[in-house]
Amino acid sequence: MREQSRTAPRRVLLTGWFSFRDGEATAGDVLALHRVETVLRGSGTAYEIAWSPGFRPDALHLDDARPHDYSHLVFVCGPLHGPQVEELHRRFAHCVRIAVGTSVIDPDEPAVTGFHRVLARDAPGRAPTEDLAARAPAVPPRPVVGVILTHGQHEYGAQRRHGEVAERVTHWLAGKDCARLELETRLDARDWHLNATPAQVQSVLARLDLVVTDRLHGLVLALRVGTPVVAIDPVAGGAKVTAQARACAWPALLQAEQVDERRLDRWWDWCLTSGRVAARQARETFREGRLPDGADRLLEALTSRGGAG
Repeated sequence: MREQSRTAPRRVLLTGWFSFRDGEATAGDVLALHRVETVLRGSGTAYEIAWSPGFRPDALHLDDARPHDYSHLVFVCGPLHGPQVEELHRRFAHCVRIAVGTSVIDPDEPAVTGFHRVLARDAPGRAPTEDLAARAPAVPPRPVVGVILTHGQHEYGAQRRHGEVAERVTHWLAGKDCARLELETRLDARDWHLNATPAQVQSVLARLDLVVTDRLHGLVLALRVGTPVVAIDPVAGGAKVTAQARACAWPALLQAEQVDERRLDRWWDWCLTSGRVAARQARETFREGRLPDGADRLLEALTSRGGAG
């Protein structure tokens, strides 16, 4: 590695794979960055972060960072490899360049040798160190939200509003501070992406804080395990989702024509507060069989010749 030079006062530019135009930000990389930020803030060291424009459009981007504004460049986490890292050495040649919490694959690669110091997470011939993300500052948990949407149901013809509903709901969800988990009620024993049994689906739903769905069985299966639901009927004028919400006496329902952020936020807040109790009460109602269903009348129908009803 290059001999470290001394530059005062220090002003640090924090970079990583999350900085490159075509790079990606991972949860581990960003937590590692937060760990480094904690150390720098504790020492009173001034720093800025260069973000990929695809991840944070309104932040400082690497292309806009002026190299001579910084005394040090710190590369956080990820592998030291490839032309993007090598370009940092050329562009910030006057800076003291340090890599921290990184993986070294080939110690003789220019992406590695261009740094004055490499505080590697793992490298050939060296004992590994704990990843930076492990000691990142703790954060409070966010709601875990299952999202169950259907783009089918063509039997409703001109009444279908599935595309509009999905677009509005997913745009709204993208702005919520929550962990989103896209789910399916479809079963398939051959495709590992899908659950194979209803029990598997219910096991996931039971561990969620909230479900957002435009599917009838998204509503019913969530309530079966006591998880509150924001239900949206994707059919103009209301159809089976509306009917089922009424049958279950579940209030958190929006018609396709009503889907907007204000109403979605209202039911979101209710589901994460009073709705928790209401969902558990719905679960108990199902378990105790307090409400009749079609099966209660099946034997009678089998022995009669009456019409539908």
